[in-house]
Amino acid sequence: MLATLFRVLAALAIAGHCVAAETVIDPVAGIVKLVDSGRFKAAHKAIDGELAQPDVDAPVRTALEFERERMRRIRIDFPYRREQVREQVRKQVPDLRDEEFDAWDRDGLFEHQVIDGEYWYFDRAASNLFHLSSAALARRNPSLTPLRGGPMEARHPHHAEVLAAARATGRRSVAPRRVRIDYSISVDADAVPAGKRIRAWLPYPRVIPGQQEGIRYVASTPAIHRLAPSSALQRTVYLERDARAGEPTKFSVTYELTVFAQHHSIDADKVLATPALPALRAHLGERLPHIAFTPEIRQFSRNIVGDEKNPYRIAQKLFAAVDRIPWAGAREYSTISNISNYALKAGHADCGQQTLLLITLLRLNGIPARWQSGWIYSDGDYDSMHDWGWLYLAPYGWVPMDVTFGRLEGDADGAGFYLGGLDAYRVAFNDDYGREFVPPKTHFRSETVDLQRGEVEWDGGNLYFDQWDYTFRWQILSSRQ
Repeated sequence: MLATLFRVLAALAIAGHCVAAETVIDPVAGIVKLVDSGRFKAAHKAIDGELAQPDVDAPVRTALEFERERMRRIRIDFPYRREQVREQVRKQVPDLRDEEFDAWDRDGLFEHQVIDGEYWYFDRAASNLFHLSSAALARRNPSLTPLRGGPMEARHPHHAEVLAAARATGRRSVAPRRVRIDYSISVDADAVPAGKRIRAWLPYPRVIPGQQEGIRYVASTPAIHRLAPSSALQRTVYLERDARAGEPTKFSVTYELTVFAQHHSIDADKVLATPALPALRAHLGERLPHIAFTPEIRQFSRNIVGDEKNPYRIAQKLFAAVDRIPWAGAREYSTISNISNYALKAGHADCGQQTLLLITLLRLNGIPARWQSGWIYSDGDYDSMHDWGWLYLAPYGWVPMDVTFGRLEGDADGAGFYLGGLDAYRVAFNDDYGREFVPPKTHFRSETVDLQRGEVEWDGGNLYFDQWDYTFRWQILSSRQ
């Protein structure tokens, strides 16, 4: 019940409502369970029944309406039948045998949901197969474009540059890159009636001393804009314009900033127990629903940590364990009721899911940990949304972690680079997740956890991701501030 309560409160906060826990009533708990178990018809019936009551409190009504919206989003994420997934795999494995597809399916390599007794498959189930199975990857047509990761996910000259600069100068922030970023959103033509005002929140970088500095707003479309303060943990630039019939509605922002790489040389023998500092309290303990110390999480932690007491060595063990979870493309976070537990059970996870799992495990072991996310890019043509985090180790303070990039293969000198270090090819928009925007959103968010693509709405409601597109462009201006 407590976890459900916090899910309801999270849904209300996303909708722009702040309420006390005691105002949330029990019927919502059962409906959340119905949705999680795929009993959508029963959930819709229960929601209709609750909303028909004359005395439904506004916060509870909002939570119930979000569960209806969550079911709609799950349907979008899981559009395919089994036969459709098999044909998608066959396009990459032309001589696919039915028995091998059946074996992969039995092994749980194709993510699916059972909704009202029927199997529906994730829209990235076929492509994810080749990230999850080496046997499937070996069967993939070699003439197809190879699967591609980011350049920093393997040993790269930039890693050596960062290590050398940190050792030569004794500084933690080194190897800066000045970058110019253009980000735009295009709302589909006629997604909103002509003449109606569309409101957009585009992600914008936070000032973080020693990590990203010298932020300079250059331009936006439309020119009238509102920048959230740098204190906003999920920072945006807010824009408005009216829809025109038959035309997409476009929003954009251009800015420059200097991003520093990070390197913290940590000696495990010098690491101390976490001090009882008030500033660290917010980064310890649970934050339901996504940071929850479930029985499964506790057992996993015991198996990995054992009798280890040193915070850094505990972090190393947990980092390695979460890193072993295979990466795969993720369903929308707003459809998942507990992301860290999902990452533990699903057999795969993307960057944000891995990060939330690691944060949960670190906090369970008394190590403060927090979220950070934004966008990564390169000297070439690679870019992607990305999530990572920070953990606190006394006496070193806050140090970064990117468990998705994990342990770099090859040179042992840089193998632990991303537990205590970061590259300079990433911009951070968020220093937490699921926080209110400035100005606040009126309707449900499309992304209830992260902020990387942005958010769009009008008086008639939220505009979900299937109603608009986005473009991230960048230019590395120099390697100096």
